[in-house]
Amino acid sequence: MLTMHGFLIPSADLLNKLRALYPEALQKRSLLFCLKICYFVRYWITELWTMFKVDTRLTETMEEFQELVRAQGEELHWQLLDTAQINSREWSRKLTQRIRPNCSKKRKVSLLFDHLEPQELAEHLTYLEFKSFRRITFSDYQNYIVNGCVKDNPTMERSIALCNGISQWVQLMVLNRPTPQLRAEVLTKFIHVAQKLHQLQNFNTLMAVIGGLCHSSISRLKDTSSHVSHDVSKVLNEMTELLSSCRNYDNYRRAYNECSNFKIPILGVHLKDLISLYAAMPDFLDEKKINVPKLHSMYNHINELIQLQNIAPPLDANMDLVHLLTLSLDLYYTEDEMYELSYAREPRNHRAPPVTPCKPPVVADWASGVSPKPDPKTISKHVQRMVDSVFKNYDLDQDGYISQDEFEKIATSFPFSFCVMDKDRDGQISRQEITAYFMRASSICSKLGLGFLHNFQETTYLRPTFCDNCAGFLWGVIKQGYRCKDCGMNCHKQCKELVVFECKKRSKCSTEDSISQDTATSDISLASSKESTNDDPPEEDPFPYTNGEDSEHTEVGKDRTIMLMGSSAQKISVRLQPTMKHRSTQTEDSPPSPCLQVPSPHRSRTPDSTRSSNHSSSPCPSPLLIRKRAYAKWENKDSIRKIREERRGSKQATQELEKERSMLKEENTNMRIQLKDAQRKIEALRVELRKYVMDNETVAKGS
Repeated sequence: MLTMHGFLIPSADLLNKLRALYPEALQKRSLLFCLKICYFVRYWITELWTMFKVDTRLTETMEEFQELVRAQGEELHWQLLDTAQINSREWSRKLTQRIRPNCSKKRKVSLLFDHLEPQELAEHLTYLEFKSFRRITFSDYQNYIVNGCVKDNPTMERSIALCNGISQWVQLMVLNRPTPQLRAEVLTKFIHVAQKLHQLQNFNTLMAVIGGLCHSSISRLKDTSSHVSHDVSKVLNEMTELLSSCRNYDNYRRAYNECSNFKIPILGVHLKDLISLYAAMPDFLDEKKINVPKLHSMYNHINELIQLQNIAPPLDANMDLVHLLTLSLDLYYTEDEMYELSYAREPRNHRAPPVTPCKPPVVADWASGVSPKPDPKTISKHVQRMVDSVFKNYDLDQDGYISQDEFEKIATSFPFSFCVMDKDRDGQISRQEITAYFMRASSICSKLGLGFLHNFQETTYLRPTFCDNCAGFLWGVIKQGYRCKDCGMNCHKQCKELVVFECKKRSKCSTEDSISQDTATSDISLASSKESTNDDPPEEDPFPYTNGEDSEHTEVGKDRTIMLMGSSAQKISVRLQPTMKHRSTQTEDSPPSPCLQVPSPHRSRTPDSTRSSNHSSSPCPSPLLIRKRAYAKWENKDSIRKIREERRGSKQATQELEKERSMLKEENTNMRIQLKDAQRKIEALRVELRKYVMDNETVAKGS
């Protein structure tokens, strides 16, 4: 009854009732009853101490009860109510005691999605699922049943978010591939992962994977489905039938009841059962008697779920792969964005008859709409762990660098790889570069938004300028683009709303220095100009967006813009806002650019021949392999003379304006002096007026 009292009365209210009974018993000299109350509370503290850890209102009520007992002078009773043991309890939710990572033997596990076996993926997804499932306490189940939602229930919310993240990850990894054949390979791989999850008896993750594969954004891909073998499609149909909602999930319930030892249930099904039981039966019977059978039945259901947390899964987890999957699952896309990606891969066929939409036979609606966004510290922690794992496995010489080819292979494991790396153009990727890359990618996909918005103002440029967002040239005679007053970033009008870099405010002197330095050179390089006008972010910034990479990345929009690249030489760019121009076209319906693109002189740690051979050996080349850097060299002397004459004219105009400004300042000071003299004269006249009025009054009284 003490365990289940939360379904009838809040814990703080129950303790308040006990506190009210205590002084009444003291007045009646019933010390035995007072002792029973204290022993009852003592048992509560000892057996259900977690309630006092998570319920602040209960803790405050307990402190008031202790003060009341101490005021009565009952030292023995006060010792029974001592809560010091709660703080000494080990409040740990670590999973290392239940699932021990592979430390005894070094098993080489690849971090590349294409190299991972379905068994390895299933085991590590089960690791993450059990880690989340084991953290759900009795109070979490109780709060969800009573409230019917995950509000103020972060543990349950994280569990649902993991389920949704896996489902979205499955969809995005399929949509990430450019051709139907490659998408069919990923689809087949996830179906085999579902088979392994079924063997591991992890039904909750199985539901998430099958839910992603049965989502209409995937099931509508007819060209992709045509490349999936008949046997694999048969397995998918069997898994879908297993999780069907027909006859109240009868197939799943029979399979679940036949399982023994380790198993993870479909949490949504069992929570619906508990909610139905809680709503169907009354809390009290006749004459205000507690409905004990109802509480007993609910206790058995919840306790069965709690007992499953004590059975360790039969797997051996590699923490490097766990860190990579944890970062990969931090995804927050809407249904509309998923459909846009799907239509970008396989557009609608207007000649074909419309397909009747059908609800997938998988219970996923209980978790829909729940996507708690992690704070920047959580994202930063996930990124740092993943980067450490990458350099641990790929930086064999421990020089702090990995090759461009290795990085691009790793990037294929993420559905959000979107920008070009290698800022220094030396063929090697540093730890700082890869950390900045994944932090920016994770923040965009997590819809965290930017910390500081830009203060763009329409600007007329007197020198050739490129867009810091898309690397396109700012065309036009006047008002060619927009410039941020705070950080000096330049962009097109259509790129203004698509900027993903934070505004790094700079001092006025540094801005003037950078402008003067740019005007002194006639050969303008896009990469060099960006590196001279942007600074590296501080280390403590949880999202270090480095503007030095602007020239090499393809823009990803804000909430309604998605860019999927990484596993192919093709990219998907879906924007629900006006699209921005590609750097090769820059603008539409405009004359060709007078600039001449020249190859970029870059340093190389390895010979070009080896690099090209490595790239060609990749079975699924990444778009990051081909990087086009825009360089402009202006050789039209007439245009240079005109620009210089305009600058001289602007300098003369500036000098004239300064002279006028100084003259106006002098006139202003003279006017202020005259104004002060006039104020003094007015004050003197007021004094004389007062004297005159007083003299007239005295004369009138005397007469």
